[in-house]
Amino acid sequence: MTARKTYEQLRSARWMLPDDQRSFGHRSRTMQMGYAPEDWQGKPIIAVINTWSDAQPCHMHFRERAEWVKRGILQSGGFPMELPALSLSENFVKPTTMLYRNMLAMETEELLRSHPVDGAVLMGGCDKTTPGLVMGATSMGIPFIYLPAGPMLRGNYAGKTLGSGTDGFKYWDERRAGTITQEEWQGIEGGIARSYGHCMTMGTASTMTAIAEAMGLTLPGASSIPAADANHQRMSAACGRRIVDMVWEDLTPDQIITPGAVDNAVTVAMATGCSTNAIIHLIAMARRAGVPLELDELDRIGRTTPVLANIRPSGSTYLMEDFFYAGGLRALMKQLGDKLDPTAITVTGRPLVEGLDQVKIYNDDVIRPLSNPVYHEGSLAVLKGNLCPDGAVIKPAACDPKFQRHCGPALVADSYAEMKKIIDDPDYPLTPDTVLVLRNAGPQGGPGMPEWGMIPMPKALLKLGLRDMVRISDARMSGTSFGACVLHVAPESYVGGPLALLRTGDMVELDIPARSLNMLVSEEEIRARRAAWVAPTRHYERGYGFMFSSHIEQADKGCDFDFLTTEFGGKTPEPAIN
Repeated sequence: MTARKTYEQLRSARWMLPDDQRSFGHRSRTMQMGYAPEDWQGKPIIAVINTWSDAQPCHMHFRERAEWVKRGILQSGGFPMELPALSLSENFVKPTTMLYRNMLAMETEELLRSHPVDGAVLMGGCDKTTPGLVMGATSMGIPFIYLPAGPMLRGNYAGKTLGSGTDGFKYWDERRAGTITQEEWQGIEGGIARSYGHCMTMGTASTMTAIAEAMGLTLPGASSIPAADANHQRMSAACGRRIVDMVWEDLTPDQIITPGAVDNAVTVAMATGCSTNAIIHLIAMARRAGVPLELDELDRIGRTTPVLANIRPSGSTYLMEDFFYAGGLRALMKQLGDKLDPTAITVTGRPLVEGLDQVKIYNDDVIRPLSNPVYHEGSLAVLKGNLCPDGAVIKPAACDPKFQRHCGPALVADSYAEMKKIIDDPDYPLTPDTVLVLRNAGPQGGPGMPEWGMIPMPKALLKLGLRDMVRISDARMSGTSFGACVLHVAPESYVGGPLALLRTGDMVELDIPARSLNMLVSEEEIRARRAAWVAPTRHYERGYGFMFSSHIEQADKGCDFDFLTTEFGGKTPEPAIN
C-alpha cells in the first residue's frame, strides 16, 4: 500500500505553507474572506467545480448541492473552494454545446492547475458537462471524483408517462401530422420536464453519467439516483468526504482510467442502450487518459453486448426513475457478469465489480438478464463504406427493423434551412424509400456538429402514416432521439469527405448487419466529382470559433482539439509561484 501523503507534499502547500511574502499574500487574502488559519492549515484544499447557472435547468439544484459537497469535505478534514465553470445548457446554448465542450475541458484543466487545490469534485450531468469536466480533470491529473446531477422525475400528462426529449420528438411529429390539438401540445409542454435534473430517458446525459460510473469515476451507484431524491444529497456529501481521502492516498486518474476501465465503460454503455453521442465522448475521454480507443473496438464490444436496460428510447416503457427503483446501474453491471474487467478500480480504491454479487435486481423487465435482452446486440453499430471511410454510427435498437437493410435514392440538402423546406412541404416528391441526407453539419461544417441528425419526418410521409425513414448526416442527434438515423459520417462533407460528393438521385445502400454504408456510384464518377469539388469558406475569422475550426478533430477521433490530446506534447508543468 502506498504511503499516505504528508501536508508538505500537497500542491496547496506550495501556496500556503512557505514563510515568504508571496505566501503571506495567499494567507492574508484567505483571511480577508473570513477564514482563520485553522480552516486550511494541515488540510487539503478541494476544488468544487460547479456547472450551475440560471440557464441550466438540469443543474438548478447544484447551487444547493454544492453546500452538501462542502459539508462532506469539512467532515473529512478538508477545506472546500467552490469554482464556477461553464454550465453548457443543452437547452439554450446555440448553435450547439458541442462547440464548447472542449472549452469546458480547457477551463476545468486550467482552473485546477492555476489554483491551490489538491483534489476536485466535478459537478455535472447535462450532456457535454460530463465529458468536458472529465477530459479537463484527467489532463490535469490530480485526484477527482465525479458527482452526477441525476435524472429528473418522470414526465406526466393526461395519465401518460412522458420521457424528456423522446416524447417531445414523437409528439412533434403527431402535431405536424395534425393528430393532436394545440391544447394537448401545451399540456405535453408543461408536463414533460417537471423537476430539476437531466433527461430521464437514456439520452446522452444518462448515458454519460453511467459511463463515468462504469469508468470508476463516481461513487458506486451514484449515476442512477434521481436528482430530486434525498439520496442525492447524501451522495453529494459522501463525494466531499471521499475526495479528501483520495488526496491523502494520491489516487490519481491515471490509476483509474485504464484500458480495462475504458472497456468496462464501453460495455456498460452498450448495455444501457446508450446515446450515439457516447462514441464521440468516450473516445475523447479515453484518449485524454492515454488509452487509444478506436471505433472498431467500440463496434466489437457492441456486437457481443446486448441492450439490457429497457429504458426509452431503445426500450418502450420505462424511464430512469424506474431504472433506479429496479436496482440502478450496479444491478445492470451484475447482469453483465464476466463481461466486465475485474481489475479496474474506482474512486473508492476498490474494484468496480466488488460487491456486485450482493446487488439485488427488483424488476428484471426494467433491467433484463442476458437471456432476455431488449436488443440482441449493443446499442450502437459502426458503419464503414465509400460514404464514410472513417466511420459512421447508427442506433439499430431505436429504429424500425425493416431498415436493417435498405437501398433507396438520396435526397440531399446542403443546409438545415434547405432541409426544413423539404420536410415542411406536404407535397414534396419523395417516397418511403427515399434517403434524406443533410450535409455541412459536422464538427467544422455545423459549426460544432449540432444535433440536427434526427431530421424530423417529412410531412409528405407523415400524412401517409409513416414515422421512420433512413436519414444520413455528418451531424449528431440527441441521445433521446430515435429512428433510422446514420450519424457522425467521417470525414465530414465540409472538409471534402465523400458525403460532399453525393448527389440527389444517387442510390444509397445501408446494411447494418454487414456494417456498411455506400453510395452506388462508380469510382470513376466519384473521382470526377472530387476534382470538381470546391471547399466552402470558413465560418470564423477570429476568436474561439477560429481556434475551434483550426484545431477540431473529426468524429472518429472524438472531436477533441489536436493540441489537447495526450500524444501532442509533454506534460504541462506546475505554475511558478513568485
